[in-house]
Amino acid sequence: MITGLVAVKKDLRKLANSQKAKLLSGFFKTGKGEYGEGDVFLGVTVPQTRSVAKRYKDLPLRDVENLLKSKIHEERLCAILLLVHNYQMGDARKKKEVVGFYLRNTTRINNWDLVDLSAHKILGDYFWKNKAGRRTLHKLAGSKNIWERRIAIISTFEFIRNNYFKDSLKIAEILLRDEHDLIHKAVGWMLREIGKRDLRTEENFFKKHASQMSRTALRYAIEKFPDRKRKSYLALPSTPR
Repeated sequence: MITGLVAVKKDLRKLANSQKAKLLSGFFKTGKGEYGEGDVFLGVTVPQTRSVAKRYKDLPLRDVENLLKSKIHEERLCAILLLVHNYQMGDARKKKEVVGFYLRNTTRINNWDLVDLSAHKILGDYFWKNKAGRRTLHKLAGSKNIWERRIAIISTFEFIRNNYFKDSLKIAEILLRDEHDLIHKAVGWMLREIGKRDLRTEENFFKKHASQMSRTALRYAIEKFPDRKRKSYLALPSTPR
């Protein structure tokens, strides 16, 4: 008898495309010493993976964990999509269970797409409604693991959507001197989202921290600014990091 787990893996392999796999391996930096080193791609698109996840939406959490432990990126992506579904469709008990599972497995949520498709939808939503747990995100922001740091800042996207910026700004401060480009981009993205809703708050952050920010973070944050204002920020002296 074919189990759901075996069927998921089989369905993903049916969709495999070697040419796309090669492109994705380059795009997600899987070479030696790169952030995605060792990640293996089948060449399945996100919409295709969503379709597979939808067919197996009732897969037990123990099987989702098996997928998340896989070296194959699309299997981990399928696990993430299943977690998001289980969280969004679950009652309070299920949501708490999924959050606990997510936090126990952060080191397996180990590429930026996996983080960006899930962190704000699971941790962000949960800690928006359960304020006492938000210190968890601040703790993740101080992690040595790049993916935990990205999870921390991206999770606050849900707070930003609710026009609450305090935690996002605090975590952005924690990550100001981060050395990784993927963190710079995530911080800049969240600051830009704040600016869409409250430009004064974003610019107040710049008044205090623009010179300390990486140029990448700053460029992402001011991407939608008028050209003249954007250039004026980019011309500010940068404090050595």
